[in-house]
Amino acid sequence: MRLAFLLLVLVSIGACKKEPDFETRYERAVQEVDARAKAMDADIAEAERAVKAAGVDPSVPAELGERGEPLPQ
Repeated sequence: MRLAFLLLVLVSIGACKKEPDFETRYERAVQEVDARAKAMDADIAEAERAVKAAGVDPSVPAELGERGEPLPQ
């Protein structure tokens, strides 16, 4: 019984990991934010290329015609 308790304590101690410090967590968060920002920039650039290839004026809302007039229903 004592042996089982001792093994349980040793396994519990061995399973505990040291929590990462602030600097480590901060660096990980910075890397994740940078990766997300790069992915968003790539998505925006791709969308801009698609709009340019389609010949659409992105400054005119989709529900308005070329001269800013509503599209016919």
